[in-house]
Amino acid sequence: MPVLAPLVEPGEELTATERERYSRHILIPDIGMIGQRRLKNARVLVIGAGGLGSPVLLYLAAAGVGTLGIVDHDTVDLSNLQRQIIHGVAGLGQSKLQSAAAAVAELNPLVTVHQHDAWLSAENALDLFAQYDLVVDGADNFATRYLVSDAAALLGKPCVWGSILRFDGQVSVFWNLHGPTYRDLYPEAPLAGSIPSCGEGGVFGMLCGTIGAMMVAEAVKLITGVGRTLLGRVVLFSALDTSWREIGIAPDPATKPVTELIDYDLFCGTASEPRRGDDAISVQQLAAMLDARKRGALDFDLIDVREPEEYAIVHITGALLVPQGGIRSGQAVLSRDRDIVVHCKAGPRSTAVLAELQRQGYDRVRQVEGGILAWVKQIEPELSTY
Repeated sequence: MPVLAPLVEPGEELTATERERYSRHILIPDIGMIGQRRLKNARVLVIGAGGLGSPVLLYLAAAGVGTLGIVDHDTVDLSNLQRQIIHGVAGLGQSKLQSAAAAVAELNPLVTVHQHDAWLSAENALDLFAQYDLVVDGADNFATRYLVSDAAALLGKPCVWGSILRFDGQVSVFWNLHGPTYRDLYPEAPLAGSIPSCGEGGVFGMLCGTIGAMMVAEAVKLITGVGRTLLGRVVLFSALDTSWREIGIAPDPATKPVTELIDYDLFCGTASEPRRGDDAISVQQLAAMLDARKRGALDFDLIDVREPEEYAIVHITGALLVPQGGIRSGQAVLSRDRDIVVHCKAGPRSTAVLAELQRQGYDRVRQVEGGILAWVKQIEPELSTY
């Protein structure tokens, strides 16, 4: 890959306070005063204030990046605090944007923070990205990752990408003007429901700090022109055995250039609209059905297609745990002579299982819209969630 020039021009001279604050950077010859002025002049957009966004925002602020943008539309809940270190107990129920902005201000009041209270979409991505020099992608789903990479490519901007799941993390840099994009690494979206999200499969909390810090290192190198970036390379880290490895990637000449943004939920098979028709029921309908089953007026099997660890946290009384892997592989055999209702955490996995059972010839299967999250919210709010 080519040697990259500094992404950002130096900003105005540093004040005495800034020289003291950033002195440990300034003492590094490769960065020095000019590099720190580039950081001061930089505008970085961070996608998500969650597991990866938390260390990314803190380290970017500590490094003296002058302007940070944060895109998020979520609130802080108790399950976030195991890994999302920018938030605390005082922020429970608060907007993640407000919580993150407050933490950045506490760490470095010299940084300007722009809060973008929205879910990133094909409708707003280009306008948002145009305001910044580079994008740091801490998203936790494939649809957003493809969207971020495509929008950055359309604008010719670099994108620092990181991904985490359980004990494993990945980091790379995508920039279509000089190298590959996310589509060169993953030309096709994985089958919906085949790879769990962190909210479904879990994540080793400390891994967020390791991968997040690496993402910030890449962003700082791009801004200042220091060192060799991960453009054209992907670093893979396993916290379970503390091992690092690297793979190379290059632009695929057969890949068509991005010319427009598309419907990424449709592309990834993760459309969030609830299913309609005879194969879907609401949690209210399920509650009535379970009551009828308890009274002996109705009989059916309620199948929970999540994983045992998820079931241990929270489950619907009377549900039978049959993880989706067994169903999709054919190892788990369900009765064809009984009505079957399947559910997962929020819907995508049960949608995939429903389609697979229908493919196998099951004709008495329905799924629960919104999964157990909808059940807890609307039927049994005293239950735990995750």
